[in-house]
Amino acid sequence: MTKQFISISELAALTGLSAHTLRFYEKAGVLQAANRADNGHRRYNSQDVLVLAFVLRLKQTGMPLAEIREYAQLRAQGEMSLQERLTMLKLHRQRLATTISELVANASALDDKIQIYQKMISNKPGKKKKV
Repeated sequence: MTKQFISISELAALTGLSAHTLRFYEKAGVLQAANRADNGHRRYNSQDVLVLAFVLRLKQTGMPLAEIREYAQLRAQGEMSLQERLTMLKLHRQRLATTISELVANASALDDKIQIYQKMISNKPGKKKKV
């Protein structure tokens, strides 16, 4: 980001979100209200972009919107909420590790089934073997 401020449409293009989603996040308390230009248009700075990137990371890793909102509210309180934010992130990280383990186990089960099917198909009677 080379400009000091960007518009909501520029932030939408940068993040792949719609302007509607960005407004929703603001209204839901996930993002702090954006600064406004004299004409009333939202103006976002580099810090806003970083905050949004972390919010999206939390969302992508499965944190519910209500928890993201709670995290955002704690963040707005400043340093006095550091311990609470740390606790939230540690708990989310533990849940994420569990999810990852479950996904790995499920992927392994799928791999096993794929191998079984491939073997069954290659051993079908009447199938010519390549030399």
